[in-house]
Order: sequence, then C-alpha cells, then structure tokens
Amino acid sequence: MSMQSPKTFVEDIRERDWIESPFLVREKVMAMAKNGKPYMTLKLVDRTGEVEGRVWDRVDEFNSLFDRDDFILIRGKASVYLGKMQLVVQDIEHLSDSSVELADFMPVSARDRKVMVEELQAKIASLSNPHLRSLMQGFLADEAFLSAYSSAPAAKTMHHVYLGGLLEHSLAVSDLADDICRRYAQLDRDLLVVGALLHDIGKVSELRYARSFDYTDEGKLLGHIVMGVEMVEEKIRAIQDFPKNLAILLKHLLLSHHGQYEYGSPKRPKTLEAVALNFIDDLDAKINGVLAHFEKEQESGNSWTSYHRLYDRYFFKENTKGKHDPESNKGPEDRHDSKVPPETPPSRSAEPRAKERKSPSFGFSLGDQLKGKNLDLFSLSPQGSDTSKGTRDED
Repeated sequence: MSMQSPKTFVEDIRERDWIESPFLVREKVMAMAKNGKPYMTLKLVDRTGEVEGRVWDRVDEFNSLFDRDDFILIRGKASVYLGKMQLVVQDIEHLSDSSVELADFMPVSARDRKVMVEELQAKIASLSNPHLRSLMQGFLADEAFLSAYSSAPAAKTMHHVYLGGLLEHSLAVSDLADDICRRYAQLDRDLLVVGALLHDIGKVSELRYARSFDYTDEGKLLGHIVMGVEMVEEKIRAIQDFPKNLAILLKHLLLSHHGQYEYGSPKRPKTLEAVALNFIDDLDAKINGVLAHFEKEQESGNSWTSYHRLYDRYFFKENTKGKHDPESNKGPEDRHDSKVPPETPPSRSAEPRAKERKSPSFGFSLGDQLKGKNLDLFSLSPQGSDTSKGTRDED
C-alpha cells in the first residue's frame, strides 16, 4: 500500500464513493451464488464501525491472500443494498501490521503513553517502603511486562476499553489512593498505592488485544485476579528478605479488590487498605463507563442519554443544548414529547433488569454491602471466621 493512501473510516463512507483504504477483516465467508460462481462476504472494521464487503470476481485469487483478522487494502465502490451500506470490492492487497496505524482500527487512550509511563516512574520513586519500591522497580525493569501494561485495555467491554486503558486506570486509582490517604491517616499509603498499581496486572495476559479485545484461553480458565497474584509472587521471590506479612497484605489487596464473591472476588476486603481499594477501583471504573456512554451520544442533542443496560438507568447530560430550557430539565417520565422513554429497560421481557441478572450494580454502596451484617468490618469469631449473618465460610 502506498503510504500516501488516506484512511477512509467506516462512518465517513457514502453511497457511490470510490473507496481505497485499509480495513481489518473481522469475518470472512465463502459461498456459492445461484449461477454456481463463488463469492466472498467480508466484515470490514475500523475504530468507527463495520461495513460489509462483497467480492464477486477473482474470488479464489483473493481468498488465498489473507485470512480473518488480517489487515487488507480494499479498492471498491460503496453502494446501499436493502438499506445497508456495503462495498463492492474490485481489488484486495494484503497489508503487514507495520504498514497500518493500529489506532485507526482500535480505540486508544487519549492520554499519551510516554507521559503515563513517566507518571508511573514518578509514583514508584515516591514510595518510601524499600521492599515495595524494589517490587515495583522489578516490574518497571521488565520490558515485556511494561510494554503490555502500557498497551493493554482495562477490560473487554466494561470500562477503559481502549489501548492504554489498563495503565490509565491503574494510575487514576493510585492517584485516588493518594487523595484518600491525605484524609485518612490510618491508611498505609505505600501499600495502597502499590495495590492500586498492581490490582489489575493479570489483565496483560487475561486479555487479547492485538487486533480485537477478547479473552485468552488462560484468562478464561484462571482470570486476572489469580494471574496477577502469581505475577506478584514471582517478582517477590526475586527480592531478598521481602517481609512475608507484607507480601500477604499486598496479595490480599489483589484477591479482594472486586469486593464481593458474586463479583468474582476470591476474598472480601479484610484490611483498611483493601476496603479503600475496592471502592476507589469501582469509582474510577464507573466514572469512566458513564463518561464513555456520554461520549457515544455527544451529538444526539438530547438532555438525557439512552438507556444504559449495565447501570440500569438513563443519565442526565448537564452540558447538552437546551439545558436552560425548563422543559429539558424534566426527567424522561415527565416529558410527554421527550425522545427518551420512561425509565424502563427496552424489551423488558427479553432483557431482565441488571440487578436480576446479578450484574454489577451501579449503586452498590458501602451501606448495601453491609446491610444485615455486623458493622464491625474486622471483628472475627473465636474460630476466626466472619460473624456476619448468612455469609459462607471462606476457603
């Protein structure tokens, strides 16, 4: 491909446009037409969306050039068929990864990667505990880890779903750790900051993010929490005389940061730092998720977002046009002419409410977690098990 060839994004394709642009092949299907000739159907994607490609000529020749998840240069004509945009492909070239801009095909953090790595280095340098600082320096010196840590998304669908999202999220949580440590002097600042930086490191191996966001086999079988604890243990073993109790407290932060068993947490938070990490991690994730929902609808012109299935609600966009219009300040249920329906999930019978699916509740507050339980978070029975009524024994 000529380096001067411009990228035409899916969202910009219009009927009768001549398209000469790279795309990522998400799907590739061979079929036979009624006249007995083979044809090929492609799902072509970039960071703005997807479009169908149809190949009617030179099918066998093109089929041998590329596979699914390859980058290809498409030359063809855009047309609308049955109300759907498609590309009638006339020529295809296989492209190497080095000849494309990955950011054109996958979402990327708005933050500069180099700047984030520098912030990570500064955060590590600020640690006063020599053992924790040595541990983090070990991760920093691991070039393969650092490359993955600064490139990976923080999740497949939930939050920070873009390249660099994991480091962005980890730094944000560590900044929140610093914030609350200034308010609560009882917290071990170094332990909490390191826990914030390491709580999701297992995602560098749990997620696959070279051409699309998905889970690896190891990720599906083990999960990032277990994988992260293994990574921490490996680094700790390389440090002479690392305190055993400190290692246990740090690994507990990773094991309990999801907060509750039903959210995949092997342990519930049992230290002050673990309680704090659970909530600041959740805070940053949810704020990012809501902002991403706003971003998708920034051009809608409505004061209210569409229904968010995970959070089981609509959100009010304070910075929308017409926010000073008294009518626009009414909730969806108050506006007879609103484009936003009452706060009821679409297709309610087919799509249970979020809380009925046992998906993470947006409003899962500390009060919700402690409801019906002993309010002394750290009191133990003589046997050392939780005294909270109705909780299961922990392994």
